[in-house]
Amino acid sequence: MAPPLGLSAVSSCASFWHIFLLVSMVLEGMIIVNVEANGWLSGHATFYGTNQDPATLGGACGYDNTFHAGFGVNTAAVSSTLFRGGEACGACYQVTCNYRIDPKWCLQHRAVTVTATNFCPPNNNGGWCNAPHQHFDMSTPAFLRIARQGNEGIVPVIYRRVSCQRRGGVRFTLKGQSNFNMVMISNVGGSGDVKAAWIRGSRMRRGTWLPMHRNWGANWQSSIDLRNQKLSFKLTLVDGRALVFSNVVPSTWSFGQTFSSRNQF
Repeated sequence: MAPPLGLSAVSSCASFWHIFLLVSMVLEGMIIVNVEANGWLSGHATFYGTNQDPATLGGACGYDNTFHAGFGVNTAAVSSTLFRGGEACGACYQVTCNYRIDPKWCLQHRAVTVTATNFCPPNNNGGWCNAPHQHFDMSTPAFLRIARQGNEGIVPVIYRRVSCQRRGGVRFTLKGQSNFNMVMISNVGGSGDVKAAWIRGSRMRRGTWLPMHRNWGANWQSSIDLRNQKLSFKLTLVDGRALVFSNVVPSTWSFGQTFSSRNQF
């Protein structure tokens, strides 16, 4: 039988593990700092029900159909911290499952870009969508790009804002009636999230723009009768980029129609 360890050996062993733990904590902290320094932030993700049509996940942003809006199936409802009262509608996020934290459910070296099209509401039980959590409730196709579907249902992620790559130009869907104009703005490239919008009719004095107000989500409103006029729009995105869409809507327009411009951010 081997002789019992002496006090010096026990002390050395304890010191070794103490140093090992300290080094591990420092390295982990360096990884987190390095990730966040590169624009990546930590959050969590879940997924919508597997039987739900991803095309209908326009929700609180007011997109009638995410395919028609130009976003496809890679969409997500975001928590209140990210939603920003609807300003985040149309914003793009690159999301990857944090394999280092959860190798059981995360797929390694996988990433997906999702568009914020809905709001994940908070609850009174400390849910993942409560502030200050940064959470993505993703469509099932998007979620399965980065994680395995299992009983856990929630995975740690890291994410960052990215530029939205859209096909075709910005789209304007006209809603409302008479002097109440509500316009759904979709398929926006660049940062994707609209900060401010203006509208002008072809009969208005040249250079005059009427500011629009966010009604909800991606829907902007004005209270002036612009029927039988060509419509132009001016948009400013959250990242500060601005673009004018001149006469994108013909004078023969009617409520319920969608018009796609040739311009894109």
